[in-house]
Amino acid sequence: MFGRNKDAPSAQEVVDSASRTPEAPRAPGKGAPTPKRSVQEAARRRPLVPNDRKAARDQSRSTVRDERARMRRALDTDDERYLPLRDKGPNRRYVRQFVDARINVGEFLMIAALVFVILSFFQSLAVQSAVLMAFWVLIVAVIVDCILLRRTLKKRLTEKFGAPNQGDLWYGVTRALQLRRLRLPKPQVRRGQYPV
Repeated sequence: MFGRNKDAPSAQEVVDSASRTPEAPRAPGKGAPTPKRSVQEAARRRPLVPNDRKAARDQSRSTVRDERARMRRALDTDDERYLPLRDKGPNRRYVRQFVDARINVGEFLMIAALVFVILSFFQSLAVQSAVLMAFWVLIVAVIVDCILLRRTLKKRLTEKFGAPNQGDLWYGVTRALQLRRLRLPKPQVRRGQYPV
């Protein structure tokens, strides 16, 4: 009375029969016997420490060396597959090309700082005050240039990719502060060759 009707199909059988099509009959069983637990455990078992530690260490070092060489080549050629994670993506490629095509005031900051340090060794008060004033003018020019770059990048990235994230904008600003020759990935465009 309260037991299950053995003749009535179960809910799972009803769903399976409704989803089956006449072209694709269901194969009985799963096609292979379930392996024994001992067989599964033996397949998963690996030694924690390799038998030949020296060979394993040499192999690990060569793998790391090859990976670094591949990444270094990618930084030279701008190969998207092997770039570091911070440089990957079409947004970052666009930012790099835009910054590299532009003349940035920030890239001359380090050279100017070196010149200012050398000029500050002169004992003349007039020279030292002129150097200090010129340095502050350069700092203000770099800040204004970075603000303009950030606004332009935000506008261009919004037009091309939608709303940019803050990481892309800071990526462009920090790249603009580096000397062009020292930038990684290396510049792939000439000055004035802006991306479209």
